[in-house]
Amino acid sequence: MRFVYVMDPMCAWCYGFQPELEAFLSQHPSAQIEWIMGGLAPDNTEPMAQNLRETIASYWHQIEQRTQVSFNHDYWHQNTPYRSTYQACRAVIVAQNMRENSAEAMSKAIQAAYYQQATNPSLDATLAACAVSIGLDEASFLSSLNSPDTENQLQQHLALTRQLQVSGFPALFYVNEENHAFALTLGYCQEEELTARFNQILKAQ
Repeated sequence: MRFVYVMDPMCAWCYGFQPELEAFLSQHPSAQIEWIMGGLAPDNTEPMAQNLRETIASYWHQIEQRTQVSFNHDYWHQNTPYRSTYQACRAVIVAQNMRENSAEAMSKAIQAAYYQQATNPSLDATLAACAVSIGLDEASFLSSLNSPDTENQLQQHLALTRQLQVSGFPALFYVNEENHAFALTLGYCQEEELTARFNQILKAQ
């Protein structure tokens, strides 16, 4: 059994979805899940505009009300935010390359750094600290983070995201034995909804 999860570690709704995803996957312990980086916002060195800061900050409050997660809202006062998530996506790809099945651990480390510890995951130093926190070598991680090979892999992830016609995150797909992908969710939902949709798809096979 195979699933494809399209996400961005700096997507707040993906952070909110993580407990639901884990609850769903716990029902399928032998399943393979491929983590695909969807790339929410391209590289950008310009500080985030004030109106966008306020908009995203308001989303965090909405997500808290609807999900099981909480946010450290001090982030907005302690950092210079950038509308730039591609580097965090590269970091997850590098972690997965360095140690098999590390995409989830790295994504969760970035989410913790961003949403709980109020540090800036658009910065290489934050991403390196996340890598170290899951047991990866810092020098090797940083060497790979900005390599052409990692950029090529990110572009492959983005191409698959487009191929699957993902317009928002989180997006979870079931892939059957004929390699056909079926969307279980295109956006936040709860575990019960994932299970119901998955069972419908299996019945229709």
